[in-house]
Formats: sequence, C-alpha cells, structure tokens
Amino acid sequence: MSDLSTGVIIWLYTLIALGVVVLMLVLNWLIGGYRREPDTEQEMPFESGIPPTGDARVPFPMSYYLVAVSFLIFELEAAFLFAWAVDYWSLGIAGTVGALVFILILLLGLVYEWRKGGLS
Repeated sequence: MSDLSTGVIIWLYTLIALGVVVLMLVLNWLIGGYRREPDTEQEMPFESGIPPTGDARVPFPMSYYLVAVSFLIFELEAAFLFAWAVDYWSLGIAGTVGALVFILILLLGLVYEWRKGGLS
C-alpha cells in the first residue's frame, strides 16, 4: 500500500466514510418503519398512562431564559478562573491584572442584568 499516493488514500477514506453514512441512512429508513401510515395511538405523547390534556408546548417566560444564560456565563467564569488559579504563581502581575479585568467585566454585566430585572 506504500505505492498509493496520499491523495488516493484520502479519497478512498472519504468514499468509504460516505458509503457508511449512506448505508446507515438507508438501513434506518428500511428498518425504522417510516413507510407506514402514522397511527394516532402511537403518535400521542406518553404521560404516565394518563391521556394528555391540553397542549404540551407551554411557553416559558423570557426571564427563565435570561437566568439560564446568566447561569451558563457565570459557570464559564468559574471554569476560566479555576484555570487561572491553577497557574497563578507563574502568571505574575500580568495574569492577576487580566483576571481582575475579566472579573470586573463580568461584574458590570451582573449589575446591568440586576438593574434590568433579569434576576427577579
């Protein structure tokens, strides 16, 4: 196989990968039963044996999403600060100033969100 060029090997690998993807999609279509008529009994959502009442798509208030995004942002802050704390002694004063600027920017974001009522 050493006489094959790198380009031929890459194209061969690409064709095999695409073939596997197409094969999986075709098998899923054949075995998955997508060709049958939908059964209304099977299409109903399962709610612990109780027939569903009302719509399952209840809109959430916007404040829920704001709190969720804020949680993600401040969780990422903790991850970055953990990495900074692990390497604290080798970063020196430049690392400390960078971390303080990072914390200050996030603190300003928290104050802004608090004033806008995103945490209430």
